[in-house]
Amino acid sequence: MAPLRFSANVSWLFPELPGLPARLRAAGKSGFKAAEIGWPYAETPEALARAAREAGLQLVLINTPPGDREKGENGLGAVPGKQAAFRQGLEQAVLYAKALDCPRIHLMAGRVPHGADRAAVRGEMETVFLDNLRHAAEVLARENLVGLLEPINTRITDPQYFLDTPQQAAAILQKVGRPNLQLQMDIFHWQIMDGNLTGNIREFLPIVGHVQVAQVPGRGDPGSPGELNFPYLFQLLEDEGYKGFVGCEYQPQGDTVEGLSWLRSYWDRRGHPQAGQ
Repeated sequence: MAPLRFSANVSWLFPELPGLPARLRAAGKSGFKAAEIGWPYAETPEALARAAREAGLQLVLINTPPGDREKGENGLGAVPGKQAAFRQGLEQAVLYAKALDCPRIHLMAGRVPHGADRAAVRGEMETVFLDNLRHAAEVLARENLVGLLEPINTRITDPQYFLDTPQQAAAILQKVGRPNLQLQMDIFHWQIMDGNLTGNIREFLPIVGHVQVAQVPGRGDPGSPGELNFPYLFQLLEDEGYKGFVGCEYQPQGDTVEGLSWLRSYWDRRGHPQAGQ
C-alpha cells in the first residue's frame, strides 16, 4: 500500500504569514510537495504560479468563487437565480486552474436562500444544481479538469449550506452521470453529519477525487485531541487504495510548523511519498 500524499491548504495553514505566495513558500519549506487554495482570486494567477514553482509545489485544488460574501453567499452552484453568476465564476476558476496547472475545482453548491424553508426549496435547488453541474462538466472536460462536490456540515459550520451529506452528493453525482465530476470527502464534515466513517469511506471512496482532514469538533490538526483516530483513518485510506491527495484544511493551534508534528511522524513511519512525484 502506497503512503498517502498530503497537500497544504494555504487558505488555512500559515495564517501568521500575509498573502498566499508567502504561505506557499512556507509550505514548501515544511516538506509539502502539494498545496491547495480555497479562493485564490485576490492574487494574480501568475504570482501564485511563480510562488508555487519556486516552492516546488504542485497545486491540486481550488474552489469556484463564493459570490458576494457580504451578502452571505458561499458558493452559487445550487442557488436559484444565480446561474449566470455561477457560470461566470466557473470561467474564472478555469482560467486560474489552467494558469496554475491545477487539475481539480471544487464546485461550491451554496446556501439555502435566507428565510427559505430547506425542505420547500430542496427540489428547485437540486434542479438548478444539476443543470449547472452538467454545464460545468462540459466546460471542465474541454480543459481536462475534474469538478468536485463537497458536502459541508450544517450542524456547526454552515447551517444554511445546501449540500450537507455524502449520500446527497453521491445521489446528485449519479443523476448527472459525468465521469469528470467526483466527490470531495472532508472527514471533518462527514463525521459531524453522519459518523460511520469506516462504512462511508469504503462505500464512497470509489467516487472520491479529493480528501480533506481536520479533528472534530475543534477543527484542529489531526494530532490534536478530539473524536477522530487519524492513524486508523489514514491506514484505512491506504488499505482501500486511495491514490489522491489528502488536504490539510484545519485551524493551526499556534505555530503552523510546530503543529505539523503529526505529519512528520507519519512521514517518518511511512516515508515521504511525494518526493519526485
